Amino acid sequence: MIFVVSKSIVREDKVAEYKQQVVKLIEETRKEEGCISYDLCEDMDKPNVLTFIEKWESKQHLDLHMKTAHFLEIVPKLRDLRESSELNIYKEI
Repeated sequence: MIFVVSKSIVREDKVAEYKQQVVKLIEETRKEEGCISYDLCEDMDKPNVLTFIEKWESKQHLDLHMKTAHFLEIVPKLRDLRESSELNIYKEI
C-alpha cells in the first residue's frame, strides 16, 4: 500500500478558489482503480494549510493517477494558488 501526503500552503486570498478547484479532482480520483482513499484536510489552526492524504493499492496506481486528464488539468491550476508545497510518498512496512 502507498500513502501520499501532499501539503500546500495556499495564499490566504486564494483558499476558497483552491477548495473550489479540488472538488472535481477529488470526485474523479475517488473513482480510479487502485484508489483506497483521497481526502483533503484543513489545518485546524491555519486554514490556508491544506493537505491531501491519499491511500493507493500500489505505486503503479499512483503513477496512473498522475497521468489522468483531471490530474493534468487541475493540478497546474492549484500550483498558481499556493505559496509552497511538499509531497511525500510512503510505502507501508
